[in-house]
Amino acid sequence: MRKFTADFIYTLESEPLNNAVVITDNEGKILTIEKLDNNNIGSEIERFNGVIVPGFINSHCHLELSHLHQQIPEGEGLVAFIKNVIRLRNFDEETQIKAAEVADKLMFENGIVAVGDISNTNLTAKTKSNSNIKYHTFVETFGIDGNNAAKLFNNALKLKAQFATPVSIAPHAPYSVSKQLFNLINNYCQTHTNLITLHNQESQQENLLYQNKTGDFINFYKFLGIDIDSFKAQNKTSFEAILPLLSSHQKKLFVHNTFTHVNDIALAKQIDKEIFWCFCPNANLYIENKLPPITQFLDANFNITLGTDSLASNHNLCILAEMQTLLNYLPKLTFAQILPWATINGAKFFEFDNVLGSIKVGKTPGLNLITNFNNGNLTPSSKIIKLI
Repeated sequence: MRKFTADFIYTLESEPLNNAVVITDNEGKILTIEKLDNNNIGSEIERFNGVIVPGFINSHCHLELSHLHQQIPEGEGLVAFIKNVIRLRNFDEETQIKAAEVADKLMFENGIVAVGDISNTNLTAKTKSNSNIKYHTFVETFGIDGNNAAKLFNNALKLKAQFATPVSIAPHAPYSVSKQLFNLINNYCQTHTNLITLHNQESQQENLLYQNKTGDFINFYKFLGIDIDSFKAQNKTSFEAILPLLSSHQKKLFVHNTFTHVNDIALAKQIDKEIFWCFCPNANLYIENKLPPITQFLDANFNITLGTDSLASNHNLCILAEMQTLLNYLPKLTFAQILPWATINGAKFFEFDNVLGSIKVGKTPGLNLITNFNNGNLTPSSKIIKLI
């Protein structure tokens, strides 16, 4: 049994608690949360300066790109970033696996207890099975030639079977998935539980492609030797075009949303209640040097989560660092406001909230200490210490 107390305890089940103690078993299961008084003030209590919060949920990562850390220049835009990933990603398997193992341990040390991870191969399957972190893997499909859709989808099914941890099939992005492949995923979702994630409007070039068939993606397809004569401009944003192609029977996590328009948000609220939005602020700054219009999402009262993206597009895999960036760039936000984005909202999307996401009797959420906390908010010197 262990007993923890700090200046405040953010349980996500109530207002922040002071003069309280969280009591766990040795495996971290919450046994009780009590008022700190003369009856339990004994020396066995572990006392900390700062605030205690639940373990973090990293809703978007690419573990298998960890070997690309510090390999890709910053600020060149999404299309240049993708070209670099294509050019660099095929290291030998041993290097890729070792980098993924190091990244997995880094996330654990940074207080992350669950991860939504994108996979194009099976190279991270063993790492995930052996990890202290709970993973949901999205087997990612892409291909804009509709004639290859059936083959690509069947390959995704075969890859899905190679993961022992929770797994589903997901489209990569609007600019990389044919309507036929979207339809196959949609049909699969009618008869299977299959959480969906999608890279969404990470670049303005994606919207230009759908609105009038212009922008950097035209040259990108030429770079890949892909004929897009059959693709027709739709006079719509990419979000408006692909939302009807996604199953209404499954929860959907749209990631990045850097160039999502207020009309896209209104459309989502009007026709689909199962949408979650994931922001990866440090990766957005790394690739496009721009943050999403986050205040517009707040007005719509959606469930918001946080992710790190990959070490190819980030200097660290740390949800606390993502929170610090948000509060630095958007000072009207508060720590209490965004803490659910880092914890319970992600747990709800992945359906891990029966054990993770909040400090509640019976759960095993992990406990993190955040230091150098000042007047209810993070500071640039705040650090994360994993307690259990």
